[in-house]
Amino acid sequence: MEFSHIPVLLNETIDGLNIRPNGIYVDGTAGGGGHSSQILKKLKTGKLISIDRDPDAIETVRQRFKENENSIVIKGNYSDMKSLLLQRGIRQVDGVLLDIGVSSHQLDTAERGFSFHEDAPLDMRMSQSGASAADLVNNLSQKELSKIIYTYGEEKYADSISKAIVKYREEKPIETTFELADIIRNSVPERVRRAGHPARKTFQALRIEVNGELDALEKGLDEAFELLCKGGRLAVITFHSLEDRIVKKKMTSWYQGCTCPKDFPVCVCGNKPKAKPVTRKPIVANSQELSTNPRSRSAKLRICEKILENS
Repeated sequence: MEFSHIPVLLNETIDGLNIRPNGIYVDGTAGGGGHSSQILKKLKTGKLISIDRDPDAIETVRQRFKENENSIVIKGNYSDMKSLLLQRGIRQVDGVLLDIGVSSHQLDTAERGFSFHEDAPLDMRMSQSGASAADLVNNLSQKELSKIIYTYGEEKYADSISKAIVKYREEKPIETTFELADIIRNSVPERVRRAGHPARKTFQALRIEVNGELDALEKGLDEAFELLCKGGRLAVITFHSLEDRIVKKKMTSWYQGCTCPKDFPVCVCGNKPKAKPVTRKPIVANSQELSTNPRSRSAKLRICEKILENS
């Protein structure tokens, strides 16, 4: 099976991880193994643990690295990486990479139901198990749908879109991507349709809900940071503002020292910074990468380094 995925911000990510030949690293979102392969090239006696929830990705990565003794491949959610690694006797790592969001393979494989550009069953499940996007649009209330579309898609027409979904499904279930895309298109003003495909935000919102992406990100960041040894680095690539805000807020909390009021003569809270920023501002794709990989246009890379051991 060919799992094609062009790794975004590849050189910047690998450089930022500051890989040691004998270190232990985690690629929590292995995909097609683009980032993983570059990490493996820098290892001699070290180990790389490649994790993904997508069975297609796991099969691809296992085949790709089956001859590499430094590679360990695990099917699972990166938000559970602590327990996944502890099961294999790994308690600390030197670096973690998280490339958040949907992969090129998932978007380009029509039958996975992620894209509104191809007609296919309305699915969107990264793990290929559990409730699908079709289950959501056919069973949730109008209020629940509106909240998901507004919160995760930042779609100001969430109310009219959700009402149109509920009205349509009274006649028949919504089963395909094109059905849903047409419902969305017909429920927004003409000027919105002219500005780009109006289904993009709603599809994003449903995908995030189906896969529990933001909850996984919150938990995954905490687990990744806890696994890091002192001096270990965490690199996170995001593709939209909701993800980036979570990463920025989490890393900022790790950078924070004393939280006592400024008029206190001495610190009584005892809080010390746990990490330092490797990148003060997020790294974005340069013009060369943008010209060869348009999907990199919204990518942001943030990197931090742990400076305090776990208490």
